Amino acid sequence: MTATLAETTGTFRERPLDGRTIALGVTGSISAYKAADLSSKLRQAGASVEVLMTEAATRFIAPLTFQSLTGHEAIVDMFETEEAEAHVEVARRVDAFLIAPATADCLARLAYGGGGDMVTLTALATTAPIVVAPAMDSQMWGNAAVEANVAALVERGVEVVGPAEGRLASGRWGAGRLAETPAILGAVRAAIGRREGDLCGRSVIVTAGGTQEPLDPVRYIGNRSSGRMGFSIAAAARDRGARVSLVTGPSPLTAPYGVERIDVKTVEEMLGALEPLTERCDALLMAAAPADFRPLEAAGQKIKKADLSEDEMTLELTETPDIISTLPGGGVRVAFAAETENLRENATAKLTAKRADLIVANDVTAAGSGFGTETNEVTIFHRDGEAERLPLLSKYAVAHAILDRVVARL
Repeated sequence: MTATLAETTGTFRERPLDGRTIALGVTGSISAYKAADLSSKLRQAGASVEVLMTEAATRFIAPLTFQSLTGHEAIVDMFETEEAEAHVEVARRVDAFLIAPATADCLARLAYGGGGDMVTLTALATTAPIVVAPAMDSQMWGNAAVEANVAALVERGVEVVGPAEGRLASGRWGAGRLAETPAILGAVRAAIGRREGDLCGRSVIVTAGGTQEPLDPVRYIGNRSSGRMGFSIAAAARDRGARVSLVTGPSPLTAPYGVERIDVKTVEEMLGALEPLTERCDALLMAAAPADFRPLEAAGQKIKKADLSEDEMTLELTETPDIISTLPGGGVRVAFAAETENLRENATAKLTAKRADLIVANDVTAAGSGFGTETNEVTIFHRDGEAERLPLLSKYAVAHAILDRVVARL
């Protein structure tokens, strides 16, 4: 079948929070200074940010800092703002309410419905998803009353992210540090996705990275795959409300917040991890680059140069299983093809051989489209013969473009 190629233009989702309005509540913790970075990162992600502060928070960081970073005046006292019933108006227009840092006092007020400040008043008034990032000393975090308050909030659907372990303001080491910014941002994106994403209630399986087929205990056969494309797809699917499992070969990348990560090394391990997952999944996106061959026999000890005959070694290889065509189960199946030549011919042949619904192909020799880059330029081939060539985009934008096609098939 000859693919009919079309250039795809239009608007792509480069920033995860474009068009969103996020309320950021800041309470009186030493970690309040980190909220400045949070507000900046939220804006970089495309969001409009409105900051609400408790009086205690202003002792740690000035409201003017947030005004400079967000372009909006931080609201501390509802009686000193020009907007009547500011807490109600902010509560109505936001897509999510993030409280970071959230002190023990703030958690208690949220749990029992108190509203003695702009942060908790707005939390009472909003119907948007609420995300809280606690920060306090480890002894406070372990207090039974705090634990009960957190449990009550979780039961009501509040997303609690962190706290992390680390050195605290007291000098002690333990749980109580404000979670890292990427995790908090991921929690906000996930909360919005679960509320209104087009993959809500769906199970999505993503693979990423290369595999390592051992030659001996030291060496292996692998490839240059970084896993960035697969990790981007996992983040995008989570942002759209999906339950996401990410099966990845060795990678230094951090899994997106809320995504189940399953680490494997070899093709056989990846296949074994996927078999129980794919039986009931709604979509499988095989962005990994599993090895096509493995050594027929792996040496039990390190192969030494001194043991070679005439400074040469013959390496016998055998094919590895083709994962996507081997796996049971239904759902939308997306294969990937990293090519260096004859992109269309190779991709369409693989589309048929792998029994996939779509195959996403890229020329890894093209500028900005190779392994380890932040961008990708792909062509999406459909089973019915249609082909769409996307422009050079961030891998996150490419991920959404692929998921748009997946959603259309569900």
